[in-house]
Parts: sequence; C-alpha cells; structure tokens
Amino acid sequence: MNQSVTTGRPVLLDIKHLRKYYPIRHGLLQRVTGQVKAVDDVSFHIFEGETLGLVGESGCGKTTAGRCILRGIEPSGGEILFMRGPGDVVDVARQDPQSMSTLRRNLQMIFQDPYSSLNPRWTLLEIVGEPLLVNKIARGKDLEDQVADMLKRVGLRPEFMRRYPHAFSGGERQRIGIARALATRPKLVVADEPVSALDVSVRAQTLNLLEDLQQEFQLTYLFISHDLSVVEHICDRVAVMYVGKLVEMCETEELYLNPKHPYTEALMSAVPKADPDLKSQRIVLEGEVADPGNPPSGCYFHPRCRYAYDRCRVESPALREVAPGHLAACHRAEELKLSVAPA
Repeated sequence: MNQSVTTGRPVLLDIKHLRKYYPIRHGLLQRVTGQVKAVDDVSFHIFEGETLGLVGESGCGKTTAGRCILRGIEPSGGEILFMRGPGDVVDVARQDPQSMSTLRRNLQMIFQDPYSSLNPRWTLLEIVGEPLLVNKIARGKDLEDQVADMLKRVGLRPEFMRRYPHAFSGGERQRIGIARALATRPKLVVADEPVSALDVSVRAQTLNLLEDLQQEFQLTYLFISHDLSVVEHICDRVAVMYVGKLVEMCETEELYLNPKHPYTEALMSAVPKADPDLKSQRIVLEGEVADPGNPPSGCYFHPRCRYAYDRCRVESPALREVAPGHLAACHRAEELKLSVAPA
C-alpha cells in the first residue's frame, strides 16, 4: 500500500486487476462457450478519508465492481487490498467466510433503492440494530441507545425506532439505510447510486448529510453514480468506466475542466445546465454500447467514437498517465482538444 504524494494520506483500498466474468453456456450440456466480462482488469486506489466517484452508463460494471469489493459477489480474479489498521493490509478477495464476517464491520454499503433494501417486517430498531447484534457490538439497552443515537445523527427522531419502513418517505428510508450502514462505524462505505431513486428536492439534503457524516466519522466513500452533476458536488476524484474497463481517472475539477477521453466528453455534454441561457452542444453517441460478452477488437469505444482512427480498431489502449495525476485509456489523449460543457 502506497501513500498519496500530494495529500500525504495513506491508501485505504487498493484494487489491482479486478475481474468479474460470467460464463456463457449453450447447448444441452450447458458447455461454456464464452465469458461476459462485467469487470475487466480494473485497477484503482482510494485514499483514506476521500470520496472516489465511479461513473458510467448503466451496464458498464460499476455496481458489479462495488459488490465485488465488498464480496457481495465473488470476483473472478484480482486483488482487493484493504488497510485494516496501521501496517495491517488484507486481501479481501482471499478471505474465508469466517474472516469476512469479522472484516465486514469495516466494509458497508448504502443501496440504491430505499424501498426494497429495507425489510418491511422489521422495525427501525431491528434494521439499524442488526449489524450491532451480528458483530456482537451491543445488545439490550445499549443496543437501543446506539440505535437512537444513530437515528439522531441521520436526522430522524429516536422515538421512531418502533415504527416500520412503510411509515416513512423515500428520503427518510434512505436515511435509515445510511444509519444501518454506519452503525458499526465502518472505514469504507460503498454508496451505490444513493440518491438516484430520490426526489430532486431531497437529493441535496442527502448528499449534504453524507458529507457531514464523512467528516464526523472519518469515512471513506466509493460513490457509484451515473449522474455527473452529483459526482461533481461530492467527489474528490472520479473514475470513468466503459464496458467493464476504466477509461479515465483524475481529480474531479480536472475532469470537468480538461477531459481526456472522448467517452467522458460525451457524458459531460449530457449534464443538464441550471442556467437556461447556456447553450451546450450535446454529443449524441451513435450505435449501441459494446457487448461485454463479445466486445469489438481494439478500443471498446471505437465504434462510437468520432475521433477513432485505424490504430483504435486493432490495438486496445492502456490506462496511462497523460498528465500529472490524470489517467486515460485513449491512443489520442495527448493530442485531442475535447470540448468542455459550460458550467
């Protein structure tokens, strides 16, 4: 595990060559004839205390990557190095079930849907208190006190702990999900589209709450989203995914001011503008998203890229540093002058 040169912060999570492949089976004997590469050789790191945004279109593999990191689904390969304590680094991908049950106390997830992610037959006391019971942190009166404290921290009244999820709005349900995720005081929280299912009027409140809780509990976030306007607000750095691969990664401000990959440029052009007088040139990508079970040769993005040339069709670009701290997987990253949407 290395250390940030610019911030001096240690790396909390170091992902190396993460892969998740699903077999394609055909015929009566269900023989494997191919692989769907949902996450294909992805590497990145997250510094302690920062928020890293993982963005891309639906189906690009960002949620699969997040669930692999938490071992919600088993990765096909790669390393998931987590700093459990000073000088204590473990590979999450190689932990047995008993070791994972201990490790999960430091690794939690906020789910996208605040309706289906909460058990409708459980009270808030049971929902938020379950991680405390499972990890043998609290029980009895101490459990109730800790649940009441956590509900207050997310903006809910402690006396609500005897109620069921149906009594709350979508925004309040997501606060319950946040309280459950933070009950064990984790180090890393994977937030999977935590505001996409909420009304626009409560999104900003939820994002501000996540930022306040990050400062209070010294949290590190992996923030998964398809909404670049949300990512701009909350993330320190951004990693862009396309068809299971990382195509660009850098600090948030740098990404918005100086994108280096044509796919990022197209995503930026789709961000709605608050000022109706601002006119932006929407880049409409032609064709369909590449099939991860049968991707095109060379760069996966080349069939939809308006800057593609012969090399793009035959040679897959490596993710490399094209400027200080700015990584991009594009053969023409240094020469292209990509447009920036007006703020």
